[in-house]
Amino acid sequence: MEVHATIIVQGLVQGVGYRWFANRHAVALGLKGYVKNNYDDTVQVEVEGNRSLVEEFISQLKIGPRSAQVKDVRIEWSDPKNLFLGFSIK
Repeated sequence: MEVHATIIVQGLVQGVGYRWFANRHAVALGLKGYVKNNYDDTVQVEVEGNRSLVEEFISQLKIGPRSAQVKDVRIEWSDPKNLFLGFSIK
């Protein structure tokens, strides 16, 4: 089943390679969407794909790269919007 997830990651997640980490894992899983830094020091991920692959991706986001300290991951699920051609860093 295809899904869309809006994910907000809190903690020490900016300036530590977190967006590159997210991009690498999303591309490896064949997911579509983007990752970006927010002004409130969180990282936002918009992702679409097979639900089991998105859940696998989220489990990686909860860990993050070695230099990150993930404190919280909030997820909003919705129907896919089919707006993305691939995965990118904004």
